[in-house]
Amino acid sequence: MHRKPKIAFYWCAGCGGCEESVIDMAEELLSVADKADIVFWPIALDARFEDVEALNDGDIDTTFINGAIRLDEHVRFVRLLRRKSKRIVAHGTCAHLGGIIGLANLFDSHQLLECACRQVPSMDDPSAPLPETDPGDGQEEPALAALLPAVKPLDRVVTVDAYIPGCPPPPETMAQAITDVIHGRLPEPGTVFAHRTALCRQCPRLDSKPDKIEITRFRRLYDTHWDPEICFLPQGLLCMGPVTRGGCDARCIQANMPCRGCFGPTERMNDFGAGAMALIASMMAGEDEATLARLVDSIADPTGLIYRYSLAASILGQGPDR
Repeated sequence: MHRKPKIAFYWCAGCGGCEESVIDMAEELLSVADKADIVFWPIALDARFEDVEALNDGDIDTTFINGAIRLDEHVRFVRLLRRKSKRIVAHGTCAHLGGIIGLANLFDSHQLLECACRQVPSMDDPSAPLPETDPGDGQEEPALAALLPAVKPLDRVVTVDAYIPGCPPPPETMAQAITDVIHGRLPEPGTVFAHRTALCRQCPRLDSKPDKIEITRFRRLYDTHWDPEICFLPQGLLCMGPVTRGGCDARCIQANMPCRGCFGPTERMNDFGAGAMALIASMMAGEDEATLARLVDSIADPTGLIYRYSLAASILGQGPDR
């Protein structure tokens, strides 16, 4: 009897959108369940660490792991899944590049806990207790998982065989990746399930993009009227399409929103933020230092723009207390 391939899904630090990308496969998910054995999936199946530990090494054909590595528990579990799996696929931007969660690396762990537990408007209490990983002697409460000094993308902890980008990935991309695995169409090591070239090449507004763009002020969506048929860039609205992998069908742009880069850098780009800075610099209209400084000042949250999804994977993003 033909053995069904075994697949697994696991989540680390994420928002749940990647889990939704699997559910959004709709009836195709039923086909997956018919052709493969899903042996581990915490959001849908009742399984424990011990159940995975009991599997033989390499028993799972492919495990899809979403979310960034934020806790010591994540490290322990993904290393276990690496041992039990023939292939590991990073599922979604957080696993691929660290994601929005990676912006936490701009602060140390204590600053993050202080803000979340004592300073946000809903918790404005400087005496509120901070989470403790050790409940102390005589305490029956289970210990909390500890925050790592810095957020990490999955491949900083275990070897990753392939990547599914997107925040979240389009369900069509998920369906293709899972179907390829089930049918033995295995990707080359390091494959990213996306285009190799920039999103600009597939953009429905490409014909309206001028050869030379000169911006005198960077604008924000809420403070300007923009033409929904024309490239965002000459309108002063920053779009990361020129430095972002294609493959998402330009969904944000089709919804009249600029690309923010969730598919990550193109194949030849080592650091997304560096590419984004080069893009921005190439469009700035001005020669003198004062004009250029004024232009830069008109960009709200530059770090959050150019490293929105990839700080943890960047040359800068290891965190202040790593």
